Amino acid sequence: MLKGKHIVLGISGGIAAYKSAYLLRLLIKKGAEVQVVITPNGKEFITPATLAALSGKPVVSEFFAANTGEWHSHVDLGLWADLMVVAPATASTIGKMANGIADNMLITTYLSAKEQVMVAPAMDLDMWAHPSTQRNVATLRRDGVIIVEPGSGELASGLSGKGRMEEPENIVAAIESYFSKKETLKGKKVVITAGPTYENIDPVRFIGNYSSGKMGFALAEEFASRGADVTVVAGPVSLQCENGSIHRIDVTSAHQMYDACLSASRDADCVVLAAAVADYAPEVVAETKIKRENVEDMTIRLVRNPDIAAAIGSEKDGRVLVGFALETDHEEENAISKLKRKNLDWIVLNSLRNPEAGFMKDTNKVSVIGASGQEIRFPAKSKREVASDIIDTIMPSLV
Repeated sequence: MLKGKHIVLGISGGIAAYKSAYLLRLLIKKGAEVQVVITPNGKEFITPATLAALSGKPVVSEFFAANTGEWHSHVDLGLWADLMVVAPATASTIGKMANGIADNMLITTYLSAKEQVMVAPAMDLDMWAHPSTQRNVATLRRDGVIIVEPGSGELASGLSGKGRMEEPENIVAAIESYFSKKETLKGKKVVITAGPTYENIDPVRFIGNYSSGKMGFALAEEFASRGADVTVVAGPVSLQCENGSIHRIDVTSAHQMYDACLSASRDADCVVLAAAVADYAPEVVAETKIKRENVEDMTIRLVRNPDIAAAIGSEKDGRVLVGFALETDHEEENAISKLKRKNLDWIVLNSLRNPEAGFMKDTNKVSVIGASGQEIRFPAKSKREVASDIIDTIMPSLV
C-alpha cells in the first residue's frame, strides 16, 4: 500500500520525537520514500544524523544549508509529497499551522502541501485540554487535516491522561487507511450542487438564501480525495476548490443550475444535491432598477422553479441520487417524504433548530436516511468530517 509513496515526515520539538524514529523506520520498511523536515527545537530531542541514517536522505531543517547556502524549497517538497505527516505535533506547531505562522521550514512546507496532511499531537494533558489548543485543532480539522488523536497514559511530566502521541504502528495504520480510501472511488463520476441560487428582481436586487456552499464544497473535496472525478455546480459563493482536479461550473439562478446539473450528470455515477435551490423566482424581472420614488407598494408574483431532484430522480438510469433536507419542523417526516417523492436513494437531514447545523456554519449535525428505511445519526462535526460520514454511509451504493 505504501510502496513508492512520497511522505514528508514533520517532527517538532517534543519528547515524543523519539517515537518518530520508529515511525520513520516502519514507513521505510513498508516501501515509502520519506523526507524528514524537523524544527530547530526538534533537533534538541533527536539528531538529524539518526533520522538521515533511517531515511537515506539528508534531513531538512533550515531554509538554507549552513555550509553551501543551498536553498531548501518548501514549495518543491509540497509538490513532491503524496502525504505530509507531522508527528509529533506540539501545541506550538499546531497553533502555527492553524494560524499560518510560517516561521520555520516545517510550517512553510505545510502551507505548500498540495496533498493530504495528517497530524499526531503530543503534549501534556493540560496543554491538550486547553481551549486554545482545542480551537487550533478544530481549525485544522475544518481545513481538512486528519487528526490522529493522542492516546491516554503516563506522560513525560509524570502525570497521566490524554496527550501522548499515538503509537507509530497505529499512525502507520492511519496512513495506510488514508491511501486505501483514496482509491475507493477511482473511476467514479460524481456531480455535486452547492451554495444558493439568486433569482433576480431587477438588475441590482434578487431573492436568495443564506447558503454558503460549505457543505457542498466539503463533499466535493472528500469525494475527490477518494479518487472520484468530481464536478461542482456552484451557485454564487466565494469558496474555492482546494483540489485542482475538481471541475467547477458557476451558475447564478435555479434555471441555470438545472440546465448545468442535468447536462453534467448524464453519465454520472452519483449526484449529490447539496445546494439550497430557490423554489420560486419572480415572474417578471425588471430591465432597469426599480426606483423607490416611483413605487409606493410592490407586489412580486413568484412562479415555481424547475425541480432538479425530481427531474434526475424520474430517470435515474442507475445513478445514485443523494438529496438534502434542511428543516425547521417535523424534520424526519418531511425528509422521508422528500426522499420518496423525488425517488432519492439517500437523504441527508439537518435542522435549523440545531445551533451546530444550518447555513454559514463550519459544523453540521446530520442524519443520513436511506430509501430502504435505514437511518444513521451523527454527532456535530466539522463539515469536512460530516462529508466523510455521508460518503462512508452511501459507499455501498457506489461500489
